[in-house]
Amino acid sequence: MRISSDWRPEDGSNHREAHSREPTAWAPHLEHVAGTVGARAIAEFGIDVSRLHWDMTSMSVHGAYPTDGQDEDFPVIGYGHPKDRRVDLKQVQAGLAVSADGGIPVHARVFDGSAAEVGQVVGAMKDLRTMGGTRDFLMVADSKLVSYSNVAALLTAGVQFIAPAPAAQVKDEVYAALDLTRATTVDWVPGRDAGKTAVQRESYRVLEDSHTLEGARKSDPELTVRRILVHSTANAAGQQAARDKRLTRAADDLGKLARAAGGRHYKSAEKIVARLGVIAAKRRVASCLRFHVTEDEHGVPALDRNFDEDVLNAEAAVDGWYALLTSLPAEQADPGQVLVHYKGQRAVERRYHDLKGPLAVAPVFVQHNRRVAALIQVICLALLVFSLIERQVRRALGPEQTMTGLYPDNRRVRPAGRMIFYHLGELTLRIGNITDPPTIQITRGVQLHLLNLLDTDIGQSHWPQT
Repeated sequence: MRISSDWRPEDGSNHREAHSREPTAWAPHLEHVAGTVGARAIAEFGIDVSRLHWDMTSMSVHGAYPTDGQDEDFPVIGYGHPKDRRVDLKQVQAGLAVSADGGIPVHARVFDGSAAEVGQVVGAMKDLRTMGGTRDFLMVADSKLVSYSNVAALLTAGVQFIAPAPAAQVKDEVYAALDLTRATTVDWVPGRDAGKTAVQRESYRVLEDSHTLEGARKSDPELTVRRILVHSTANAAGQQAARDKRLTRAADDLGKLARAAGGRHYKSAEKIVARLGVIAAKRRVASCLRFHVTEDEHGVPALDRNFDEDVLNAEAAVDGWYALLTSLPAEQADPGQVLVHYKGQRAVERRYHDLKGPLAVAPVFVQHNRRVAALIQVICLALLVFSLIERQVRRALGPEQTMTGLYPDNRRVRPAGRMIFYHLGELTLRIGNITDPPTIQITRGVQLHLLNLLDTDIGQSHWPQT
């Protein structure tokens, strides 16, 4: 979604006149809407909210949006750390809490563009507790959840959590010392590997120990939680391939430099060493690159270089490992179950994909931050309806949750919201009159099937004569 401040009224009226006509009725009620609509959906559709996945995303905006021209009662548009890496643009952020049951975005909130993700976890937790009433839930999030203050607040509130440990909190030496043969294989297959052979599938192994967080003050008590050490064969293969690619490219660059040593551009050892620094940084091989620059009796430099095998072996020993932190008691979830719970985080990522994909709107020219916040909240409500329809169709299909007719090759797939709306979007309404009521014209059998799955009254529908 693109938002711009370069809006001008088409009728030629001035800026102040256009501002006075803006529909601002929605904006003052954003917090009320965020806190009640999701709760109503939970009650009406019986959504299981025992596990909720939380994440935030950013939306870049086009325009100046000066701070002094924005309403401080609403999320302020400003610079931050955009997910699309457009650091030249200001942004606004949104957070979603998605249920493991059907991937329903039961809670949505808009945040300042400069808001740090780590600082929004406690607020989201409180909102979810209020929305869920007395029900306990498990909060799954990314590594931004893991800070001393966040973990302390979650433990105090009695909210269980799962999140990856930040890379800086677990040293490579910890992973290198692990014995993979002692790890337990997790009996779980990713959905993307369901059709593959056992050899082709990604496999996971887990170990468990503990992790301690320390506060900034000496008086802060230490917080100890479970740490699940996970090894993924797919991650290991990907990291090995990435390292091989870096080494190959670095070797090519170093070979060119060695051949050019003593030439017009590299007549001195100093110039060779300077170029070596550039290559090492660009190809990220500084830790393993070893070199020696010599000069012959005529002062002509030569380069000898190699990659340190011990360093490369140490890096390979770490491949595939990462850590999850959780407050779940062992009797509620063993290490493998903790991993499976965390893997459901893809649900919230998929909803952000829907938000910026099937639900994407054309460029909208919105001038005030309160209207930006209102627009995003409206789109999040559309995402809620989108997701509920997808869930309803899948639940009506039974345990397999698959059907045919969605694609031209008639293959059996799980219906996604995008395809459901694609087929239902082609329904047409024939306008009636006093004696002939309007009817919905169904042109394909899959449309009728979807309407039946959605338990929609199609009594007024009729098949066209062929």
